[in-house]
Amino acid sequence: MARTIQHIPARNELNNRAAVETHQIRVAAYCRVSTDQEEQLNSFANQVSYYKNYIQSQPRYILAGIYADEGISGTNTKRREQFKQMIRDCEAGKIDMIITKSISRFARNTQDCLYYSRHLKSMGIGIYFEKENINTLDAAGELLFTILSSLAQDESRSISENCKWGIRKKFRDGILHLNTNRFMGYDKDENGHLVINEEQAAIVRRIFYEFMNGLNPDVIARRLREEGVPGCMGEVKWQTSTILGMLRNEKYMGDALLQKTYTVDYLTKKTVKNNGELEQVRVKGDHEPIIDPELWEAVQLELDRRQKYMQQYGLRTMGRYTDEQPFSCKVICGTCGKLFWRRTWYRSNGSMKVWQCGQRYREKGVVGCTSANLTEKDLHRAFVMAWNGILENRDNLMDYWKQQIENGDVLERYRAKQFIELTKDTAPLQELDLALVGKILEHVTVEKMSILNFFFLDGTELAIELND
Repeated sequence: MARTIQHIPARNELNNRAAVETHQIRVAAYCRVSTDQEEQLNSFANQVSYYKNYIQSQPRYILAGIYADEGISGTNTKRREQFKQMIRDCEAGKIDMIITKSISRFARNTQDCLYYSRHLKSMGIGIYFEKENINTLDAAGELLFTILSSLAQDESRSISENCKWGIRKKFRDGILHLNTNRFMGYDKDENGHLVINEEQAAIVRRIFYEFMNGLNPDVIARRLREEGVPGCMGEVKWQTSTILGMLRNEKYMGDALLQKTYTVDYLTKKTVKNNGELEQVRVKGDHEPIIDPELWEAVQLELDRRQKYMQQYGLRTMGRYTDEQPFSCKVICGTCGKLFWRRTWYRSNGSMKVWQCGQRYREKGVVGCTSANLTEKDLHRAFVMAWNGILENRDNLMDYWKQQIENGDVLERYRAKQFIELTKDTAPLQELDLALVGKILEHVTVEKMSILNFFFLDGTELAIELND
């Protein structure tokens, strides 16, 4: 038999494992738009409709699904949940082929483009890019695909640079760039100016005043969660970091500091705090304040004071549940200068709360500090005596407080006014007031000879000697 050579022409259709195995091709479409703008969303809806009709109109195609990411960037896949689900379905054998509008719709990251196309190709799954007319199963298209995906990434870089330039130009002109949907207390009017949202502003004021009344950010966050108070997005997800960020935000006192952060990588979208690397613009009196500027300044000094206190005593927080245990992290050993900790002693006739230097038994069985223990009953009794001593000496302290109001900084003025108000027409304490401790006490040192030195937030110091 003579040797012959027969040429079989290629079919003008997408080749994949399904064409060989089942003659039916399970086709999925991937769609994406990168912004929430109305014209983009219209394009998004049109893409979904187009591919659904297109796949269903082909006799050999079976619709395997429409995977669509809406308002998501294509520079990486971290937040593209539909994209990731599509890849998982491919790995599970549910999809034979993917159709998408263009390489830039699939991914604007060259590394992602090549990784996923090769990963799918290894399973016999092709991706067809309509605009570029490339099928990743076609070996001849590999080089062109690599080049075009690189161009898509460079286009993304160019878009990013243009956006940065536009935003920074607005910053230089003092124009605020803020999404109020994610910012508590303000909305935008028709001209883009910030206007107070009174319902949310009430929560903002509460946070500032509770902080200045002695509550720590973690306690404020916990109370808001327990009460079911919604945040700016309508969800009850209050965290300590959220409260701290609000207390530090200058927008609540009417100013606007522009370009606090910047994007360091257009692919990962990673943002970092601007510590002077880029120009910042401070717009004073940009909008109506929710918090009085003097109160805001006092809060900044109080935040700094608490931060320095924690650094001094090696603390990460000022203590948990300080609304219920306001002496937490405020009782200092007069012998070694370390913190006293609250302990529970169990005895045959019951238990008792005792405050003890944290260095006393740092090593088991070894006495590290010779300071005496302090019962909680005596600590509470001493505080009541100290506060009543301030009430008795109010007339003498008035000159000191008035001098603070006249010559002190904003925090000293705030505390002086607070103490004048708290001591006005006030009867002596008969028992401990937990809220009062948080408002007025900075710390107390436990000295020898049963002497407790109380240091109050207005600068007043008072020694109490405990007698049996």
